[in-house]
Amino acid sequence: MTRLGDSVQRAGELLAQDLSSDETVERLLAETGARRYLDLTDLPAREQAELIAGRAVDVLPSVEGLAERIEAARQAGHGLNVKLGIDPTAADVHLGHTVPMIVLSRFQRMGHDVTLIIGDITAKIGDPSGRSSERPPLTDEDIARNLAGYRDQVKPFFDFERVRFRHNSEWLAGIALPKLIGILSQIPASSLLQREDFRNRLSAGHGLTMSELIYPVAMAIDSAEIDADIELGGVDQLLNMQMGRKVMEIYGKKPQMITTVPLIEGTDGSGAKMSKSKGNYIALNSSADDVFGRIMSIPDRLMVPYLRAWTEWTDGEIDQVTARIEKGTLHPMDLKRVLAGEVVTAIHGLKAAMAARAGFTAQFSRKSFSDVESLPVVDAAEHGDKGVTAILATVLEFTPSASAARRVAKQNGLRLVVETDSGQRAVVLSEADALRPLGEVVPEKLAQAGVSGAVYLKAGRKVAEVRGV
Repeated sequence: MTRLGDSVQRAGELLAQDLSSDETVERLLAETGARRYLDLTDLPAREQAELIAGRAVDVLPSVEGLAERIEAARQAGHGLNVKLGIDPTAADVHLGHTVPMIVLSRFQRMGHDVTLIIGDITAKIGDPSGRSSERPPLTDEDIARNLAGYRDQVKPFFDFERVRFRHNSEWLAGIALPKLIGILSQIPASSLLQREDFRNRLSAGHGLTMSELIYPVAMAIDSAEIDADIELGGVDQLLNMQMGRKVMEIYGKKPQMITTVPLIEGTDGSGAKMSKSKGNYIALNSSADDVFGRIMSIPDRLMVPYLRAWTEWTDGEIDQVTARIEKGTLHPMDLKRVLAGEVVTAIHGLKAAMAARAGFTAQFSRKSFSDVESLPVVDAAEHGDKGVTAILATVLEFTPSASAARRVAKQNGLRLVVETDSGQRAVVLSEADALRPLGEVVPEKLAQAGVSGAVYLKAGRKVAEVRGV
């Protein structure tokens, strides 16, 4: 069995246990956290390719092709040359920026060679990907300052001491005009103008500069100059990376493969990408308590994408805990605490993660809905024959419609909270439960859970007291 296989076996046993237990969670975090440093060179080529593909949106031309390249490099006695381009556009970094670095760390620990291209030339042009307007160019001082901040904040997720750093000014600053014209002459303008962001800008009457058109070509020349075997980047960089394949062919070289990673949704659950401008981000320089609390505030539906993005859990382990939630043997809140612990462990260490967990639990356990004045009330005697979704939409006006209430339930955001002398106990209501009359579903769920006390109906962050049950 491989080293990863041994770890998966141990973690699988822990994931089957009580994940509300601090002792179990601490052992689990220690096990999965250690994987960030686990040597993966003993994995067969196919398993390496699948481990990368499991966290990717695209592996092009194919996962099979990646496995073949890995095996060919292994037979030749070396690893693949994996490229990631960085245009250091800001000094402060958030958790979304770590996604490609975590996948890059896997390549690194599999024994492949990682080359980070510092775009000191391309950063001055401005990457137009996904933008509706031109991006202001950066100075050399901006780039140096931003790069230092980037390295310092991302280093918990990636070993910067085991990479080759190249600045693309090494070749782009001195590129001769005849050579550049020769490359551009073989690239149809239509392939550059087909970008949706460019079309949107032009149709809206906004400007589009020639430097922005050349940006993908400049980035592609980077791949050709370093003989990249595979390029990694966000899914929004796909067109730029495909240009890399084209330019490598122009150079007479074997085209690189492409791996794209997802753009992670922000913490507010609005569907927007995590970004500082929208305030839906988790800064890497945040305290352990702040990181833990921000993770605990996310909608339940984001737990699986976040587990995939920021942990070293396997797909099988994620399937194991989601199956437990569906069966009712694992509460979503317990899994969210584990997720929060995973992220804090990565940034601040296991000790800080367990302290943040304890602090959050203590704060949460002190809360009592009975201490809150003027909570809305649902009287089962008056409204017990109405479906829960109808009550949320009409009686309480917690949701704009019954269908919206169903979506909350589908995301595990609808629950009954029972307050007893020993604290709170939450019971998740499924989408099917939410369609049933309140007077039927509440007594049934409380009997199944074996609890009694003051009952509250919680939809997302909104709470109402339920009387008469």
